[in-house]
Amino acid sequence: MKNTIIYHGSNVEVSNPKILINGYYKDFGYGFYCTNIEKQAKRWALTKKGASVVNNYSYLKNPELKILCFSEMTEEWLDFVVNCRRGKMHTYDIADDQIWDYVEDYTADKISKEAFWALVKFKYPTHQIVFCTEEALQTLHYEGSITL
Repeated sequence: MKNTIIYHGSNVEVSNPKILINGYYKDFGYGFYCTNIEKQAKRWALTKKGASVVNNYSYLKNPELKILCFSEMTEEWLDFVVNCRRGKMHTYDIADDQIWDYVEDYTADKISKEAFWALVKFKYPTHQIVFCTEEALQTLHYEGSITL
């Protein structure tokens, strides 16, 4: 199996990734969020106070882990993300998808489900992969970081 390079945007070097429980629910709940798009990781890093650091990792998929992968947006994907953002826990080690900014508006009942699907047709997707368990973090090998 081939290693994949993924990135994590932060304000610090993260040589030993951890799952931080901070009370704020994201698309897949708590976990260590990365992307396979370097430009996106740079954008994440630039939103942080202080330094802007892009951390690089090689990721080797472990088929023994419970992995949820959405290759496209579906009703199942939308329901899963909304449930996670509302604090509902799941049992996956890793979740992987393409995300859209409109999920927050849908979750807050600012737009309907129909409006959500209409809007995302015109939005370029981004990528995220989240490592939700300690076992999942073991699939990452720190390669280094750059400060922007």
